Amino acid sequence: MINRKVNNVKEALEGVEDNMTIMLGGFGLCGIPENCINELVAKNISGLTCISNNAGVDDFGLGLLLHKKQIKKMISSYVGENAEFERQMLSGELDVELTPQGTLAEKCRAAQAGIPAFFTPAGYGTEVAEGKEAREFNGKMHIMEEAFKADFAIVKAWKGDEAGNLIFKGTARNFNACMAGAAKITIAEVEELVPAGTLDPNTIHIPGIMVNRIFQGDKYEKRIEQRTVRIRK
Repeated sequence: MINRKVNNVKEALEGVEDNMTIMLGGFGLCGIPENCINELVAKNISGLTCISNNAGVDDFGLGLLLHKKQIKKMISSYVGENAEFERQMLSGELDVELTPQGTLAEKCRAAQAGIPAFFTPAGYGTEVAEGKEAREFNGKMHIMEEAFKADFAIVKAWKGDEAGNLIFKGTARNFNACMAGAAKITIAEVEELVPAGTLDPNTIHIPGIMVNRIFQGDKYEKRIEQRTVRIRK
């Protein structure tokens, strides 16, 4: 029986070193791998290139790594919720590669599928296209985007089994699903870890072949960026 279970977050992050490239799942603060991020902060890993849709907020998620200046480069789509990110980017302390959100997802999926590159119309005629090959398809110009090359992909799932099969809940599926299996090593932290064979195969979103290490996390805060309430009169 395949067993990809590790005992805790420390074991899961073994081999993560300075100056590596790491994918981190999540969208906003939804479905982020909180335990792994906190452990990276504690390990004081530095010089990281982080691939993530966004950069957390000032005091949570990837914002914690930014606060300690452990990230040297962010490859992201949306970063508008993080004042420290903005400050570091404008001061030149942080290298930033802004990528259209669909392109970011496809660069993950291409890496997951073993496809080295693809063509997309997104970004043609803008600074996103600078230095990239362009071709015309069906009367429309496209640019070539290369798949990501990452050392680790760190994802968060609602439930998983010891063989590494994953189930995401609601919108936490987001970038977690396309990042699983898209790096040399994939780490999955889950809210509930069950024995292999327990999960209904028809409900599994990511098969265990895409996951190298899995562990059960704890103390999930599950913040949201903004809360809007309406008072009924």
